[in-house]
Amino acid sequence: MQVDSENRLVADSLEAEWNARLHPFGYREARHALAEAQQEYERQRCADRLIVDDKERERIGALASNFPAVWANPNTPHRERKRMLALLIEDVTLIKQRHVTAAVRFRGGATTTLTLPRPLTQQQLRATHVEVRDQIDALLNEYTDAQIVHVINERGLKTGAGDAFTPESIQWLRFSAKLKTLKQRLLEAGMCTSKQMTANFGHSRHVLSRLRLQGKIKARICNDHGEWLYWPPDRPSDSLAPQFAPPITSTARGAV
Repeated sequence: MQVDSENRLVADSLEAEWNARLHPFGYREARHALAEAQQEYERQRCADRLIVDDKERERIGALASNFPAVWANPNTPHRERKRMLALLIEDVTLIKQRHVTAAVRFRGGATTTLTLPRPLTQQQLRATHVEVRDQIDALLNEYTDAQIVHVINERGLKTGAGDAFTPESIQWLRFSAKLKTLKQRLLEAGMCTSKQMTANFGHSRHVLSRLRLQGKIKARICNDHGEWLYWPPDRPSDSLAPQFAPPITSTARGAV
C-alpha cells in the first residue's frame, strides 16, 4: 500500500484493524469456521431436498398460479387470505342501502361492482325459521298456545335459538310475526263471547255453561285460560229462551 510517509502511522493502524476484522480468530480459526459453515449449508440443502422433492415443488408452483385453489384450500390461514387480497385489490367502496353495493378496484386498474344482501342482525339470526312459523300459523286455526307447544315439539321443531318451544315462545312469535290468536280467528269466523251471548239472548253465564254441558249449544275453548266462545243459533229457539238462574256470587265459579 502506497501511503504518504507522514500518514504511514495512521495507515498502519487502519490496516491492522482491517486485518483484525477479517480474521478475528486468526487464519486457521477462520478457515475452520468457513468449513463448518459450508458443511452446515450442505446439510440444510439435503434436508430441504428430503422435505420438498421435485413433485412437491411442481405442486407448489401450480398452486401459486391457481388463486382459487389456494384460496379454497382449508390449510390456507385467514391471515394469508388477507395478504392475497391485498396483493390483488387496490380499494373497495361500500354503499349500504336495502342491499350492499361493493365497488372493487383492482391493482391492475380493472373494476367490478357486486350487489350483496345485507347481513342479518342478531335478532334475525335467532328468529324462528319461516317454515316453522307457517306451521304455527296454520295450527292457530284450531289450537291454543299450549296445545301448539305439544304438537310442534312432537314434530321435533325448534326455535331460532335451537330450543324447544314453550307457551311464552309461542306468544312472542305471535307478537313479533303479528299472527292472530285462536280467539281472534274464531271471533272473525262468527263465534260470540259469553258477554255477547248474554246481551243477545238474555242468558246468564251460568245458564250458558249448563246449556253447553247439555249439548244444546255449540261452544269451544279459545285460549289457555279456559275461556269459551259460542256459536250463535240462526234464530232463538226454546233451548235459548231466557231462563232465570240464581245470582252468581263468585266470579271464579262463573268463569266459563
